[in-house]
Amino acid sequence: MEHTATLLSLMAFPDIDPVIFAIGPVQVRWYGLAYVIGILLGWRYARMLVENNRLWPASGPRMTALDIDDFLIWATVGIVAGGRMGYILFYDFAAVSANPVRAFEIWNGGMSFHGGLLGTLVAMILFAYKRSIPVFNLFDVVCAVVPVGLLFGRLANFINSELWGKLTDVPWAFVFPNGGPFPRHPTQLYEAALEGLLLLAVLAWLIYRRQALMRRGLVAGFFVTGYALSRIFVEFFREPDVQIGYLAGGWLTMGMVLSLPMLAIGLWVVITARSRA
Repeated sequence: MEHTATLLSLMAFPDIDPVIFAIGPVQVRWYGLAYVIGILLGWRYARMLVENNRLWPASGPRMTALDIDDFLIWATVGIVAGGRMGYILFYDFAAVSANPVRAFEIWNGGMSFHGGLLGTLVAMILFAYKRSIPVFNLFDVVCAVVPVGLLFGRLANFINSELWGKLTDVPWAFVFPNGGPFPRHPTQLYEAALEGLLLLAVLAWLIYRRQALMRRGLVAGFFVTGYALSRIFVEFFREPDVQIGYLAGGWLTMGMVLSLPMLAIGLWVVITARSRA
């Protein structure tokens, strides 16, 4: 009873309505606003990077601010379409197979980062080919700004009271409205800190202090590696999706499975970046 009382005395979830405002049947949600803010801030940061001549080699093909402007639409389609399809394929395939209409019910599960990454990857390859841009240059710029979107997206997950963690009695735990009566790890905030703030700072340091954009793929490789390590770490505290649960003996999660190939690819891109200088 004493342990239960201690758990219940920890932090309650802040009373934040996921819907900012509604006009008739149309609702504006924090989750959607987070995507818009993340994409727009990422676009502005990307323009700053391509316009800073000191960050790039003196010779060779270069992207322009106009390229970044035009790629914004491609990136948005890749993120939204890839993120939704990735969630369906990786996390909700059985339910969608039984009821295909569920694929359009974005309130029943949302977006997958790994799916959004694949969608953006396809968009980057096609756009780079069309504009005759070195594809690794585009990878570097996009990966440098992705943590901005991840930061706002994870904060929106927290507001939505979703993707919470396992039961715990740490002082910073929260009692989530749809997570049962006991406190849980706020894994959305862990990811916002690691995949958003920390990764953004590390990549900015590499770009501005270590001239990382001089070696094609170095920034992209560090981002993919950093994200994979962060996600695998947080998965140890995060409650797995109820429709999937744990894999391989009760400790491996789908998030870990999808991040392991990312880790291998990211390390390979970092190691081979010098050959693309």
